[in-house]
Amino acid sequence: MRPKSDSDELLIQRIPSDGWAVDFGEGEGVIEGQREALCTVGNGRWATRGAVPESSADDTHYPGTYVAGLYNRLPSQVSDRITEDESLVNVPNWLPFTFAAEDSPWLGDPTVEILENRHELDLRAGTLIRHFRIQDLAGRVTRILQRRFMHLERHELAALQTVIVPENWSGELRIRSGIDAGVKNFGVPRYRQLSSTHLQIDDLRHVGDVALAIVETVQSKTRIATAVRLSLHDSAGPIGADRVQITQSIEGDWVGHVAVLHVIEGEEIVADKVAALMTSRDAAISSPEEAALAALSTTGPIDDLTDSHELAWRRLWQRFHIDVESDGPIDVATLRLYAYHLIISMYGVGAGSLDAGVPARGLHGEAYRGHIFWDELFIFPILNLRLPWVCRSLLRYRVRRLDAARAAALDAGLDGALFPWQSGSDGAEQTPKVHLNPDSGRWLPDVTHLQRHVGLAIAYNVMQYFEVSGDFVFLEQEGAEILLEITRCFASLTTFDDDKGRYVINGVIGPDEFHTGYPGAEEPGVNNNAYTNLMTVWLMRAALEVLNELPEPRRAEIVEKLSIADEEMVRWSDISEQMFIPFHVDPVTGAEVISQFEGYEELAELDWHGLIERHGNVSRLDRIMEAEDDSVNNYQASKQADVLMLPYLLSASELEEMLAQLGYNWTTDQLPATIDYYLERTSHGSTLSTVVHAWVLARSQRADAIGYLDRTLRADLELAQAGTTSEGIHLAGMAGAIDVVQRCFGGIEVRAGALWFDPMWPVEFGALEFTLRYRRHTLLVRINGASIEVEDLGGPGQTTIQVGFDSEEEAQRLHVGQIIRHGIPPDS
Repeated sequence: MRPKSDSDELLIQRIPSDGWAVDFGEGEGVIEGQREALCTVGNGRWATRGAVPESSADDTHYPGTYVAGLYNRLPSQVSDRITEDESLVNVPNWLPFTFAAEDSPWLGDPTVEILENRHELDLRAGTLIRHFRIQDLAGRVTRILQRRFMHLERHELAALQTVIVPENWSGELRIRSGIDAGVKNFGVPRYRQLSSTHLQIDDLRHVGDVALAIVETVQSKTRIATAVRLSLHDSAGPIGADRVQITQSIEGDWVGHVAVLHVIEGEEIVADKVAALMTSRDAAISSPEEAALAALSTTGPIDDLTDSHELAWRRLWQRFHIDVESDGPIDVATLRLYAYHLIISMYGVGAGSLDAGVPARGLHGEAYRGHIFWDELFIFPILNLRLPWVCRSLLRYRVRRLDAARAAALDAGLDGALFPWQSGSDGAEQTPKVHLNPDSGRWLPDVTHLQRHVGLAIAYNVMQYFEVSGDFVFLEQEGAEILLEITRCFASLTTFDDDKGRYVINGVIGPDEFHTGYPGAEEPGVNNNAYTNLMTVWLMRAALEVLNELPEPRRAEIVEKLSIADEEMVRWSDISEQMFIPFHVDPVTGAEVISQFEGYEELAELDWHGLIERHGNVSRLDRIMEAEDDSVNNYQASKQADVLMLPYLLSASELEEMLAQLGYNWTTDQLPATIDYYLERTSHGSTLSTVVHAWVLARSQRADAIGYLDRTLRADLELAQAGTTSEGIHLAGMAGAIDVVQRCFGGIEVRAGALWFDPMWPVEFGALEFTLRYRRHTLLVRINGASIEVEDLGGPGQTTIQVGFDSEEEAQRLHVGQIIRHGIPPDS
C-alpha cells in the first residue's frame, strides 16, 4: 500500500531551540507507556524507562530497568502445553523516590494534584529532565525539578537529582528513596498469561549509608546487586545530621531510606540519589555486591558525575554529528532523538567484555521478550560508519555462539552453522512454540524459526563491517570462519532439482513473515523464496572471495580446521551459477516480476479496500484474518518488504550482474515493475518495511520515497502507535530512518576499497551535514541539491583513503585536511 496522505498526531512537542531537546507531556494508559519508552535513559550496558520515580508498575506506568544480555528462562502453562520462554529480565528498580509535606500523602497518591508536568529529554547531555508542580489537600504547593541519567562512561552508575522548592509553605518535609527488588516482567499485556517472576531476593540490607538489594535470576543464576546512596544539600552545602534525620528502612521487597527535615518557604532542597548496578556476568570483579559498593564509595558528588557524563556525550555527538536546514521538511530533532536511542541501546556493548546482541526493541521494554533477530542488518550501516568497534563486539556475540549454531545445524541434518531466528543468552533457538493472537484470543503454533535468512544477515554484516573498517585481523581470526560455516549451512539447505536443472531451497520463510506455508499444506514453509535464494548466491560468491583474499598460511589453516574440500568449493561455485529464481508475469501490466516465492502468483488477490473499510489499520493482517477464520497464507499480501530487500542490500547493477551469472535475462530497467507490484501488496506491519520502501523508491519515485521516509521518522512518535511503542521502541526502524537520510539520499556506498558518493538529495530538503568514520579517518560531509563536499578531519599518520563519485570512473585519494568538492547533476 502507498504512504498515507494524512498524518496522525505526534506525542512529542519540540522545544523551539537548536534541535537538541524534545518535550513530552504526560498521558494516560499506553500513551504514558509510549512516553516512558521514548524517555528511556541508558548507556548501552543498562537502561531505565522514563517512568516517574514515584510510580510503580500498574495500568499506566511501568518503570522497567534492563541489563544488556541478561536473560532468564521460565516454564509456563499455555493452553494444553508447557512452554519455556527466555526473557530479557526486568531487574530491581533503582528509581523509587517520593516526598510529602507535613502529614500529606506521598507524591504518587491520587489525592496529590499535579498542577504542571513536563518531561524534557536533553539529547546533547543524555539527560531526562522533569519540571512539575503539585498541590496537596491542604493547599500546599511545591515546585520540583528532577534530572536523571545513566553515566555514559562509568557504565555501572545512574543518578537521579531532585530539587524541591516549597512555594507557599514551611514545615516538615519527608523524603522516601530506595530500591524495589520485587519487580516482575509484566510490561506486555499479551504475555501476562506467562510466568513472570524471574528474580528471587537473596538479601536486602544497609551497608553504612548505602541501601543494597541482592537478587538472583531463578534459572540462569545471574547474581545482581543494586546499591543506592541518598544525600541532601541546600544552598549552603550538605545538610548534616543536626537538621535531617535519615532512617534506614526495609519494607517487604523494598530497601532504602526515609529522611525528615524542616524546610522554609522558597528554599531549595536538593536530594541526590546515585545508584550502582553490578552482576555476576561483569568482568574483573569478586562479587557483584562488593563491586557495587566499591563503585559508590569511589563516586563523588552528583555534580561531578554530571560534568563527566555530559562531556562524554559531547564527544560522542561529534561522531554522530548531523544537521539539516531548519526550514526543510526533515526535523533534525527527530534524527537526533533516534540516534540517541541507538546510542543508549548499543554504546556500552563496545566497552569491555559485555556479551550482548541487538534486541529488536532496544533496552526500552519487553516486547519480543528482548530477543535478538536480524535487526543488526539495519543498524550496522549507521554504527559501522561511526562506532565500528561496537559492530565488532556485536559480531562477536554471534561468534561466541558459533558452536551452538553448529550443533543446531547438526540437529537439523545440515552442515556448517545454523543460527536461530530468535536468540538470547546462549545461542539456542528462542522462537516461541506458540504465540497469542490478541484479536482472536487464540494461542497459535509459531513456525517462524524457519526464517533461515538470519544467517545471511549475519554473513552480510561480517562483510559490510570489513568493507568499512578494513579490519583484516577480525576477518582472518573470526569473521572468515563464521562466514564460511554459514555458507556451508546454506549450501546444505540447497538441493539440485533435476526437473528445473537448477539448485533450489525449500521449506523456508522469507522476510515477509506472513507466509508461513502454502494454503492447506501440512508442512510449514515455502519454496524458493527469491530473497533467500539470491542472497545465498551472494553468500557463495562472498565465501569464495574471502578464501581467495585470506593470506597464507591463514587460508590453509582455516581450510584445514573446517575440513573444506575442493569439491565443496566447486559446489559453492555451481550454486552461485545455477540457483533457481522464480519469476511471473503481472497480469495487469504484462511485466515480468521477481516472484516472492515459487507459486506466489497462484495465491488469491486480497480485497484491500474491503479490509480497510472494516478494520481501518490492516498492518497486522495476519491477526485480522486469523480472527476471521481465514489465513494470510491464502493471499498475495506481505507484512513487510521481502523481494524488495534485494535492491535494499544490493545495488541494481549488482543484482543485474548476479542474475546474469545465473543465466536470467533481467536488467535494471525491469526493477520498477517488481517494486510497483509489491507496493500494492504490502501492509507495512513492520517499521522496517517503510525503511526499505523509502530506499528502493528514492531514485524512481521520489515523492513516494519521501512519504515512506516521513512514515519512518514518525513511526514511534505517533499516538496511534502508542500501544506498540509502549512495549519498547523499534530500534532498527529508528536506525533505518537515519540511514535513509544519510546513506540513501546522501548516496553513500562502500565497495571495492573506496567510499563512493552518488547523492540524490532533494533540493527541498535544504542542506545536510554529518560526520562519519571510514577506515580510521573522520570525514565531514556536506550535501545540498547542487553539490557535495567531503572533508577529511583526521586519520592515522600519513594514510589516505579512496573517495569516489559515481559520475567518475575512478576514485581519488583524500588526504587528512583535504576537501573534495563535486557537483551534483540537476536530475540527481
